[in-house]
Amino acid sequence: MKKLLTVLVVSAVFMFFVITPALAKTTWNANSVWPPKNNHSIGLEEFAKKVKTATNGDLEIVVSSGGALGYKGPELLKVVRDGLVPVSDMLISGVAGDEKLLQIVTLPFLVRNFDELHLLLNISRPYFDKTAQKWGQKILYTAPWPGAGLWTKKKVTTLADLKGLKTRTYDKNGALVMEAVGATPLALPFSEVYTSLQTGVIDSVMTSSPTAVDAKFWEVLKYFEPLNITIATNMVTVNQKAFDKLPKAQQDALVKAGKEMEKSMWAGVKKWDGDMVAISNKNGIETVAPSKKLVTELEKITEGIRADWLKGAPADAQKIYAEFKKKVKR
Repeated sequence: MKKLLTVLVVSAVFMFFVITPALAKTTWNANSVWPPKNNHSIGLEEFAKKVKTATNGDLEIVVSSGGALGYKGPELLKVVRDGLVPVSDMLISGVAGDEKLLQIVTLPFLVRNFDELHLLLNISRPYFDKTAQKWGQKILYTAPWPGAGLWTKKKVTTLADLKGLKTRTYDKNGALVMEAVGATPLALPFSEVYTSLQTGVIDSVMTSSPTAVDAKFWEVLKYFEPLNITIATNMVTVNQKAFDKLPKAQQDALVKAGKEMEKSMWAGVKKWDGDMVAISNKNGIETVAPSKKLVTELEKITEGIRADWLKGAPADAQKIYAEFKKKVKR
């Protein structure tokens, strides 16, 4: 009996040391609606690797890209809040239907370049953090897209050249811009864009360089005008309750990895954009740099869009806008 008891005690101790590490391990899903080879999906994978390494595998984040989990872009604030997925990448302007404050990122012609976008995001971050907290989540990092320009069949060098264009736009702000210049915006599913260009339903597209490469626009279009109409930005968030359940060391690892990824993604966006434009040029697209006169005219003609938005914007958005304008001195 004594021998049996000894065996049981030894077995229990052995099982404790074998099972305890397994019980301590946490596995999370992370959602990305972007294709696996998109820089944002690649960035999320890199983030997951950093976290796994820093926690010695005790926190593992499994990335599902290409919308494999079935969640749509506009619903992702709710998805993370409700704990349907602990971590998700999301387009900030894509979830702005639930939080008007977030629309400030893609106000047309508010920012002129990546440096100004970074400034806007730095000013906005405390307010965005507060918004995320309201939705039961925490922002781990932000990451920009290349700016949205026009991909066209005819060369655009003046304001008059924009009049009459039939342009596929991807959000309300883009549609308002095209209406303001006398063009016709069309909201088409991206799957229909290529055939619509072939058949003449549209003759231009407002989008960024990676999307143009994915769609092989050089087969149906001739020119790219890098107007930076808007420059979209993503954020990766974590469900606050899930975060709070983690040991402090794992929380710190998540935050640290997020800061590293944010720095890396912002540092790499210019190269990403340049590489995608170069691929387009190599395949026959001509880049037409906009004149200062055209950009100034577009900024002026879209003043009403920004002003109308500000009238109904929350107080925090107006603070962000005022501070940004003061910092860029215009």
